[in-house]
Amino acid sequence: MLTKYLIVFFVAMVPLIELRGAIPIAEAMNLPFVQYYIIAILGNMLPVPVIYFFARKVLIWGADKPVIGKFFSWCLEKGERGGKKLQEKAGRGLFVALMIFVGIPLPGTGAWTGTLAASILDMDFKSSVIAVMLGVVLAGIIMATASAGVFGALRVLF
Repeated sequence: MLTKYLIVFFVAMVPLIELRGAIPIAEAMNLPFVQYYIIAILGNMLPVPVIYFFARKVLIWGADKPVIGKFFSWCLEKGERGGKKLQEKAGRGLFVALMIFVGIPLPGTGAWTGTLAASILDMDFKSSVIAVMLGVVLAGIIMATASAGVFGALRVLF
């Protein structure tokens, strides 16, 4: 049982997959909702402080390196584009925009990209972490509802 929870925890930490992959996996493994939901959120939020404080610095450092430069530049540009798009749409409501951006369960809109965008936009740490956390909770609710519906329907059919 611990192995299943560790799988959910570590999948939730993976960029681009995050909660959007961890919750359907947990649902498919028939884990209890409250436990897997908390584990997935903790796994998704664990990298956030590291991303906020170090990701931009590492990406800037590696952008001109021979092997990793293209990938690091791509990540930096993606974060900058996401941050600018958020700022343009949000204006003074950047907190809410960041929360909604992270909360929409689409690839590239999760805690990793949202935190990197907040770092690039120089949002303060506390408000960006709270906005990302609320977004992760929202994405978790959406994914759990969708996963329970799909897997519930499959259980009825088969």
